[in-house]
Amino acid sequence: MDAVHRHRSLYKGTTPPWKETYRKRCMERLKNSRSRLLEKYRQMSEMSECTGTSESSLLVQEVMEMEWNTLKSANQSLPSLWKKTGVKDMYSDPQEYDELAILEEIQQELMSQERSIIEEYHKSQQYEEQYLNVVVEGMEEDGKLICPVCHVNNLTVNSHFTSCVCGLYINTVGRNVTPEVLQHLLEARVTEHMEECFQNPTFSVASNIDGSANLMISCKVCDYLSIVL
Repeated sequence: MDAVHRHRSLYKGTTPPWKETYRKRCMERLKNSRSRLLEKYRQMSEMSECTGTSESSLLVQEVMEMEWNTLKSANQSLPSLWKKTGVKDMYSDPQEYDELAILEEIQQELMSQERSIIEEYHKSQQYEEQYLNVVVEGMEEDGKLICPVCHVNNLTVNSHFTSCVCGLYINTVGRNVTPEVLQHLLEARVTEHMEECFQNPTFSVASNIDGSANLMISCKVCDYLSIVL
């Protein structure tokens, strides 16, 4: 009996000891590959618009294969997973489907996680679009910006200060700040944050050591923090 068959017979009818380790590693790799996933999703979206086709998953098989190979390098008794036509090639006996069921369970969990990442991406895109639309509409209507802190009042922006009746006040003497400049800064920071995190950022005013104030953008989820003005 070769090593693969010994491995299968040893854990037949039970939960293999590698299951949780493998599952956790796959989930972690998928989360850490979020940027690649979204880039591939955007590329596939463009292709599907042209061809009318779509993929059921983007990185799941790649993640599973890479983590399985890592696991197998430490345990040579594990079978090789992927062959030309997929994972099921490693099984020839109908009684040896216990491991296949586990792998398919993990695959479904990863596909669900992949969908969740894409859904969060869409939500963040909607937030960014809505915020930028509000900024642009305010500029188009009367040349003023909506305050990013209170989201209600228009900002007063001139060569000396930027302020809002909600209490925001930033000294801008000598900084050549105009409504157009501030609009660009706001848009750039929102976009920068959304490239790495799907949660909605918040704006606030923070004081420096010398007592001067800055307009800040931050996110409690990803710890993003940046000065807008």
